[in-house]
Amino acid sequence: MSALQPLHTADDPTLLVKIFGKDRPGITAGLFDTLAAYSLDVVDIEQVVSRGRLVLCVLVTAPAEGVATEGELRATVHSWAESLKLQAEIISGKGDNRPRGSGRSHVTVLGHPLTAESTAAIAARITSTGGNIDRIFRLAKYPVTAVEFAVSGTETEPLRTALVTEAAEIGVDVAVVSAGLHRRAQRLVVMDVDSTLIQDEVIELFAAHAGCEDQVAAVTAAAMRGELDFEQSLHARVALLKGLDASVVDKVRSEVRMTPGARTLIRTLKRLGFQVGVVSGGFTQVTDDLKERLGLDFASANTLEIVDGKLTGRVIGEVVDRAGKARLLRRFAAEAGVPLSQTVAIGDGANDLDMLNAAGLGVAFNAKPVVREAAHTAVNVPFLDTVLYLLGITREEVELADGEGAEH
Repeated sequence: MSALQPLHTADDPTLLVKIFGKDRPGITAGLFDTLAAYSLDVVDIEQVVSRGRLVLCVLVTAPAEGVATEGELRATVHSWAESLKLQAEIISGKGDNRPRGSGRSHVTVLGHPLTAESTAAIAARITSTGGNIDRIFRLAKYPVTAVEFAVSGTETEPLRTALVTEAAEIGVDVAVVSAGLHRRAQRLVVMDVDSTLIQDEVIELFAAHAGCEDQVAAVTAAAMRGELDFEQSLHARVALLKGLDASVVDKVRSEVRMTPGARTLIRTLKRLGFQVGVVSGGFTQVTDDLKERLGLDFASANTLEIVDGKLTGRVIGEVVDRAGKARLLRRFAAEAGVPLSQTVAIGDGANDLDMLNAAGLGVAFNAKPVVREAAHTAVNVPFLDTVLYLLGITREEVELADGEGAEH
């Protein structure tokens, strides 16, 4: 059987029928009932409804000779539109819509709020790279405004570089990913724990019980800024916990505060069939509990040594440091059967940089400046579930999948 040939050529006469007005049920069916009398073929169609106002565009072939004249079709469509208090416009032309340019990307913009000024700046920068905006779609209106631009005509990497620079200057968050079927494929999402999945630094929770919170916090801050070697700082901080009773583990678990939107993020990803994991420079005594409570697929962290019911001030096993997090991302991806290009990593500190750079999409979440500059994209609002919008998932889809509604 031979392949089907195109029904229409670029030289075939076509008509663009545009309908405007107050939306109500039956308009689309009514228009096509009207057009059906002329034995037309539908070449393209697009419909948008905003605040109850409809814009319906249909590209159809011109009436065949002997069926009717173009003038008769125009008169019929205008008469139908007027009967419904709608406006109609019909434009003659040839062939289909022009094809989209090569190099296609999805540009997601997050604003809190998203201003006209910042939107203009993003649109202008897209144009300056040689890109064309083919479509704009709102993904969410809360807890942030999130819109997605479908862009063609420029390659993803230079577009990302240009827009990340622009976003930093105007105070919005922008993510740029290449278009294609891979965006709908199964993904693996791996995130840091301290100050990402949860609001706390776990070692500081332990330190509060040991009476050395200020000392530990100072070392933690320096390590996250990249000023100290992580492994050395880890050993120095854990040594201060020597002698703590092991019962403190349960107390720390109860003190952990989830980041707003964390449960929504994980629940939605799991319902979509994604796999989710955590890697942490913290401790398995906490991450194992999070894995069980949240239904995570993977979890790895350092392990505090406990002997005779007391913390020894040491960790056992391989240290999960900056390089270790990237190794674990690759291991999780291999076990999940997901290509590295289909992984998403989320983190906030210098310790996460290798993991963010190794992932297909690295997201800096309320991160330190050095991390924001190095990651593929940054999210600077305190809601972890905004990461869903970077994956093209709308707020409406989240709420439909979640019978109990959203957290915000």
